[in-house]
Amino acid sequence: MALQPVSRRSVPEDVFEQILADVLSGEMQPGESLPSERRLAEVLGVSRPAVREALKRVAAAGLVEVRQGDATTVRDFRRHAGLDLLPRLLLRNGHLDVSVARSILEARLHNGPKVAELAARHRPPGLADVLEQSISALARDEDPLEQQRHALTFWDHVVDGADSIAFRLMFNTLRAAYEPALPALATLMAAEVSQTQAYRTLARAIVAGEPTAAATAARELLEPATTALVSALNALEGQP
Repeated sequence: MALQPVSRRSVPEDVFEQILADVLSGEMQPGESLPSERRLAEVLGVSRPAVREALKRVAAAGLVEVRQGDATTVRDFRRHAGLDLLPRLLLRNGHLDVSVARSILEARLHNGPKVAELAARHRPPGLADVLEQSISALARDEDPLEQQRHALTFWDHVVDGADSIAFRLMFNTLRAAYEPALPALATLMAAEVSQTQAYRTLARAIVAGEPTAAATAARELLEPATTALVSALNALEGQP
């Protein structure tokens, strides 16, 4: 565990970031005990209250288990952490984690049709107008990067229409993980975000209250780019 003395400007945050990085990288393995608060404070050059506050944050993230009077042990974040870790897992030390990127794309393809189906069932007032505004902006803009942003806005409205807090929070996390990679994905996503008619077909099915048609239109819109992106990621990882 290569812990380093931290800056005083945000001591608990810096301690949290160091422990988080070591857990996510595998430097600290599940079941491994962390050094005592006193030892951590000595190694990091900070106070014990700062270490204690940082450990509370790490525990709240599901990464460690803190037992009063006992050792603090690392937990398997794959079993105990939440979606809020996804952006951190996608980009680590400036490098894209291909397996995490692939899982985000797979979740996108799975969730999109279901969200569209729910939006078609609920059809809240005003949904038709905001969907049309997003599509119009998408059609006007020829910049692939800006088109991706308009497409995200379109899906943001669809998620609102689905009226599902679970899908809303998942979308928020997936978007937070996805947005930093927009420039890198611009070329691969250009074919999808330029399909204005496909977005209109999806919007019409939602507004008409046709759940099955909406789910089908969403899958037809999302699947080609998802397949292409997954293939590209597999090539980067050396998979067939």
